[in-house]
Formats: sequence, structure tokens, C-alpha cells
Amino acid sequence: MKQTIQQRGFRVNPVAAGCAVLLLAASAAQAQQASDNVVVTGIRASIESAISTKKNAEGIVEAISAEDIGKLPDTTVAESISRLPGVASQRSKSTGRAQSVSVRGMSPDFNGALLNGREQASTGDSRGVEFDQFPAELLSSIVIHKTPDGALVGQGLASTIDLRTVRPLDFKKRTMTATLRKQTSGIDSGAGEGSGDRQSFSYIDQFADRTIGVALGFTKLSDKGAEQQKFNTWGGWNVDTPQGKIPGGFTADTEQSSSKREGLMGVLQFKPNKDFESTLDVFRSTGTFALKKTGLEGAFLDNSNYDPTGTVTNATVADGFVTSGTVDKYKGVIRNHLESGDDKLNSWGWNTKFKAGDWKLAADLAQSKVTRESSRYETTAGLPGDAKNNGTATDTMSWSGFNGTNLADVKFVTGLNYADRSVMKLTDVNGWSGGASSPQAGYVALPLVTDKVDNLRLNAYRNLDMGHLIGAEVGINFADRSKVRSVEEGRLVIKGGDPYAGADIPGSAVGVAGTTGLAVASWDPRGSLDTIYDLAKKVDANILNKGWSVNEKVTTTYVKGDLDGQLFGLSYRGNVGAQVVQTRQSSSGTSVDTATCTGNTEATCPSNTVGFSKSYTDVNPSLNLNFDAGNDQVVRVGVAKVLARPNMGDMRASGGFSFDSTKGYYTGEAGNPNLEPFRAKSYDISYEKYFGKKAYFSVAGFYKDLDSYILKTALPYDFKDYVPAGLGNPTQGTMTLPINGQGGSIQGIELAVNLPFSMLTEKLDGFGLQANVSNTRSSVSLPTAGFSTQEIGAESIPLPGLSKNVTNLRAYYEKSGFQVSLASRKRSDFLGEISDYQDNRQLTFIKGENVVDAQIGYEFQTGQLKGLSVLFQGINLTNAEFKRYSGTPDNIVERVKYGKTYLMGLTYKY
Repeated sequence: MKQTIQQRGFRVNPVAAGCAVLLLAASAAQAQQASDNVVVTGIRASIESAISTKKNAEGIVEAISAEDIGKLPDTTVAESISRLPGVASQRSKSTGRAQSVSVRGMSPDFNGALLNGREQASTGDSRGVEFDQFPAELLSSIVIHKTPDGALVGQGLASTIDLRTVRPLDFKKRTMTATLRKQTSGIDSGAGEGSGDRQSFSYIDQFADRTIGVALGFTKLSDKGAEQQKFNTWGGWNVDTPQGKIPGGFTADTEQSSSKREGLMGVLQFKPNKDFESTLDVFRSTGTFALKKTGLEGAFLDNSNYDPTGTVTNATVADGFVTSGTVDKYKGVIRNHLESGDDKLNSWGWNTKFKAGDWKLAADLAQSKVTRESSRYETTAGLPGDAKNNGTATDTMSWSGFNGTNLADVKFVTGLNYADRSVMKLTDVNGWSGGASSPQAGYVALPLVTDKVDNLRLNAYRNLDMGHLIGAEVGINFADRSKVRSVEEGRLVIKGGDPYAGADIPGSAVGVAGTTGLAVASWDPRGSLDTIYDLAKKVDANILNKGWSVNEKVTTTYVKGDLDGQLFGLSYRGNVGAQVVQTRQSSSGTSVDTATCTGNTEATCPSNTVGFSKSYTDVNPSLNLNFDAGNDQVVRVGVAKVLARPNMGDMRASGGFSFDSTKGYYTGEAGNPNLEPFRAKSYDISYEKYFGKKAYFSVAGFYKDLDSYILKTALPYDFKDYVPAGLGNPTQGTMTLPINGQGGSIQGIELAVNLPFSMLTEKLDGFGLQANVSNTRSSVSLPTAGFSTQEIGAESIPLPGLSKNVTNLRAYYEKSGFQVSLASRKRSDFLGEISDYQDNRQLTFIKGENVVDAQIGYEFQTGQLKGLSVLFQGINLTNAEFKRYSGTPDNIVERVKYGKTYLMGLTYKY
């Protein structure tokens, strides 16, 4: 049975939309008069601006500029960034949209994320910023620094990504832009479609003889995602039986997400003369997200608390596998889960620059704060009772088409109808929490994360005449960052006190269990607490380990000298500098002796508050040289020491331990507040050939020597600070915790070309190509046991985020108001990151993908409609799936089909 979603009166038809754009454009083009003044706008203006940024940079950078104010070339910031050389994105498993980025084969944790040059807070345990919090409509450009310099504060080990808003005094006149877009998603996904809309408005103006500038921007996004049918076999698990191997079971869900986001940007710029400038900018983003999962879960021959071991009948066997058969005594679990979250990002900064004699002085005060409140509401339904001990009802499960590895393609059939509310009840189906003494008909988790970064920066610059040294900058930056994570969790218990009780499933809706096609009862669990369920708050070592706070106070003192002169017979420019980074970090949390836990309540599982602190200093020199090889050719060289601070969850003080009577000593697992950063030495070289401001070709190579890599290891440990006196046990033991372990190297090469075809022949005026290819290799091989993983199926893993090959292509045509482009972004297999059912970060293998997008648009350049543009986009036209695998790439354990998205929009600029 297929569940359908009723559309809200709007559905983008790709053929009709494309024809409409062409017809409107054709009639307008006929009326357009020729002009001697050519103003470059749109795609080509964006490209030329980005080329100018790259060409004039002191180091190796990549850049994106908005095609027009409030109009980056993609719907998300991560998608735009991932089209740059050496950059790849990971799509959200829930929505299919690009969410996080890896640069030069290193995961998001190794990137510094800045907004207008200032460090930003993040919503998760890690430091990696989720770029979907920054609506693309509110940004004017993005710069990725691949080599650091002495004055770049908040830098990362792989790169530093600086998101930038507009500066109103950079505009020649008042500008207003309004945009409205509608979309339909999930087309050809095999499930229900979704819909959404985006609205934005921006206003830029100048006052008082252009001494005051104001910029305001607002955006509102709403999305009801398409249905996604999922199937998970828990690593391709098979079960041995006397007849042969059979499927071990599955979790099959149909998921649908919904999200809303509102963003606000404001800039006030005051520049009364050339010697003084003060700018205040604010950025606010609030979002809500919900993910509803409806499906069926169950292991075959389970032998759980309430599920007796069954037998196989009607078996057809081939090559040791039961290709078709039936198991009895099956107890399937109907899943109706709801995951939701609300996040708020507030970021502001005040920068003042002025000249005092020969010195240029600047002060910058800023704050970034994020709050994310989440909930995970799980409910289970099925056949009530303890079938194992009391002989209550069970079901059968049959299958066909099984060959041992093709679990996602197997046909499954249940004996009972899991959509029949007269048989299926809300209940503790299998006694997963321990049975009658600890009933669990569902579960609730309420994590809360707050992260705040306060910054104060002071710096001074003056020109010098000291040979090759033409200028110097000195500065100091104070950063105070605090991240706190807390969580409350509990079991849902059917009201009335009977552990085997079953309650009626509200409503009459029917859903589909993922790709299996099996019908299941569907309902929305919101509001059921205190009506259907009681909450039994749960406390144990695992839950307490999720709560912690980390504080960092970082003082960065730096000096940077600007260079200009002759070297090796070539003119050069560049900079040399160093940062002295003094860090004091501390963490507090809870410690639990699991041997003293006699239950899962606060009274039966006591904990202690613990805290630790550490201080250390880094000295990071850097050198950037740019040689003028003549004929618009530049050779760049960069050498630097770089660092990336640890995942803040790894720095937690929280942990658990117990006395192992068989070994005769204590064992435990915890975070490590004494962790120091990832450190590396970075070497870069780049050759760039420019053709004026319209085109360029570049080839870049890099090598990073990682001094260490952080992984979990069991080490000798003295538990004297944890163990109460008088127990008589030796305090020596082993603790598993993250440490700064052995490093390795990572190296790669990046090729990029940006070419308007008019340079080849005027007959191709308007056509162009952007292309880049990256190849990255690493000597790092990490033990799987040192990380939290999901269905890895291997003893060692590569660097997280590393795709050996990444390719981006974009062909475009732009002329006389027409805009047409076709783009693809492709990456090979990689080790990515997802969240498990307990909200913990897990590494997992993700198959490579090739995502193809296209757009066609027209801007009216004359007449009454001047300033109006129409746009049609097709996203994920190849219907690229999200796939996870275990062990080998052909062993797919999870696949998600998102379908295509069609979007149509109107933009008016005044």
C-alpha cells in the first residue's frame, strides 16, 4: 500500500515552467534595444568577481560571489561551497540537501568557520558548522582560505571558510531585491512528493553624502519534504539455521521531514572620511525541523525477552542460503517515531577602524551564540504480551528472492496485517528494556546544546620602508567559548501499571514500512504523554555521559609582515607571520561507578560531579609568497604550522567506570579534558594563469604532515580521584579515552579551469565552462576500535571525509538576459558521519554520488518589466541516492532515494 501526500495547490511542472521562461524571454528580447554600455551581471559578474578575489589574494584561496545581491548560485551555502576545487559536501540523510563540507579530504571538524571574519558557534557536539543555518540569500560572498597567514584568527587545519555579508557603502546606489520561489520535491522517488517555498527581501541604501550605509535582509523558508522509503539490515546480518542462512531481520521506515527557517541580516556602516570607519552587523537565524518515521522492525528467530525462538519452514535452499521460506514466532514492532529540533543562531559584530598618524588601528567586538533544543519521541506497537513465557500471540514472516547479500531486494510478507488496529496495540512488544520489571512502550530523549563564542580583537598596521618588508601588522585576539550539552531521557509506560498492557492506536491513518511495501498503522505521538503514557525518567552511565560542559579561553597574539620585492629574478609579494596561541581549557561533567547502579533512576544510579583543566601554548609561523611569472601568471607558495581543536564532545569530563572482578582492576570510558589540538605542518604550491578578469587556469598541490590524530585508546589509569576510600580495591586500572595518537600525511592535487568560450570564437559568446578535479591521498589508516562507528565491517578506516576523487562541472550560457546552466558535483566513496538512534555521532561508509542540477532563467532588461527575472531549477536530476555500505562497497546496508526537485521563482530588483 502506498501512502500519498496531498499537495497544497502548487506543483512545478518542468516542461511548462521551462516553456514559460522561454516564451517570456523571447518576447522581451525582441523588444530590447542595443546599448553601447555593457554592464556585466548575473553568472559572468559572479565569476569575474570571484576570479578577482582569487587573483588579488595574498595566499591560496577559492571564492564565490553572489550572481546578484541575495542570489548565491545554489539553494544552500554548502552546495555553493562544494562546487569549489578540493571541496566536497555530505548530504543530510533526512533531507538530501548538502549540509556539511570536507575540504582537501578532511572532515568538517578540520575547517574553521567564520562570519565576516569572526569565529562561529555550532549546534552539535563538534565544531563543524552546519551551513544550512546560514540562508544563502543573506550572503554576498564566501572565501575559503587554503593557506593561513599570521592575521587569520579562527583558522582551521584544512581550511578557513569565511561567509560574508554585504557592505552597503560598496554599492553605488540604493538597491532593493525581492524573491519568491516555489518548489516540488521527491519527484520520481517512488513515494509521496513534498513542497516548499522561499521568500526573501533585501534593502541597501546610502545616506548623508554616502557617509552612512544601511543594509537589511530577511528570508523565510518553508519545506514539507518528500517521503523517503528506507531499508536497513543492520550491516547485512544473516542468521545460521539447520536449513541454511536466512535474513536476520530489518528496519524499514517511510520518513517525511518538515522544516522552517527565518533569517535576518542587518548592517550599519559609518564612514565620514577616509581615515575612520565603523560597522555594526547582526545576523539571526531561527529554524525548526521535524522528522516523522513510520515503519516496521524486527529480527527473525529473535529470542528476546518476549519473543521465543522460532523455526524455519517451507525452505527453498540454494548455495547454503534459504532463498525463500517462513519463520514463525515473529513479533514485529511498528515504529512511529518523531524527531524534532529548534535552533537559534544570533551573531553580531562591531568593527571600528581609524588612522592615527602613520598607524591604522582597528578594534572588533563580536559574539556568536547558538541554542538547539531537540526531542526524540519513539513509540512502539504490535502484539501485546510475553509470548516467550506466557504463550501470547505471535506472527509469521515469509520471504523470497534472497541470495545472501541482496537483502534490500528481498520480498517480505507478514502473516498478520500490521495496519489492523483491532490486533495491533501500543505496547512494550519485545521487552527490550529488561522485561516486566522495566517496561518500555516507547522512549523520549530531550537533548539541549548551547554554544557561545565571545571575541575581542585589537590590531595595528603601518607601512614600512625596510627593503622587502613594506608593512607590518600586530594584534591580539581574545576568545572565550563555552559549550554545554544536557539531556533528559525516559521510558514511556502505558498508563495503568500493567507491564504487558496494550492501548489503542489513535486515528485511522495507514503508512508504509519503507521499501517493503508492508502496511502499518500510522499516528502522531505528540500530546500522548500523560494521556496514553507515563514517563519513567531514566538515568544510567550512558545517559549521564552525554551531559557535559567545556570552556576555552584562547588568547592569540600575532604579527604579520607584508613583503614585496625581487627574488630569484622574479617580482614577488606576500607575507610572513606568526601566531602565539595560549589556551586554557576546562570541562565539567559526571562520573558514574556502574557497579553501584542497582537501577536506572537518580536514586539507584548515583553520580559525582568532576572537573579538569589544562593549559598549553602553540607557536604557528606562516609564509605566503606570490611570484609574478609574467603574462598574467602567478606561482604561489605557502608554508605554515596549523592546528584544529578537538571535537568538544571528546573533551568532556563525563565518564563511567566499574571494578572488573574477573580482571581484578577498574575499567572505564570517558572523555579527555586534557586533549590537545590536531597539529600539522602544511606545504602548498599553486600555478595560476589568468586571462584578464574573465578566465583562469590553475593547478595546485598540497601536503600536510599530521603530527597526531585523535582516537580512543585504553590506557593505564589511576582511579583514586573517583573511588571512595575504604572499598579495598586497587585504584589502578585502564580507562578508554580519546588521546593525541600517531598522525600521518595527506596530499593532493587540484586542477581548475574557468573559461568563457568567447575567448575561442565570438560565435560562442555567452557560453562558458567551470570545471575542477581533485585527487587526494593519505597514508593515515586508523583502527576502527578507536572511534564510534556504525556498520563499518572493517578493522581499519581511512581519514573521515576523504574522497579520493572529486569532480565539479558547470556549463552555462548567458546573453541578452538569458541564463542557462547545467552543473554536476561528483565525489567517490568516503567515510562520513551520521547520528545514531541515541543521538551519538557515528562514522560510517558512504557511497560516492553524482548530483546533477540545471537552471534556466531570464531577466527583463527593458520596458515595464525591467528588473524582473524568472528562474526555473531542476535539482538532483539524476535522482542520486544516499547509500551506506559495510565492509565492501557492494554490501549496501541503507539506501535513501530523494527524487528530483523542481523550483520556480521570481526576483524583482530595483
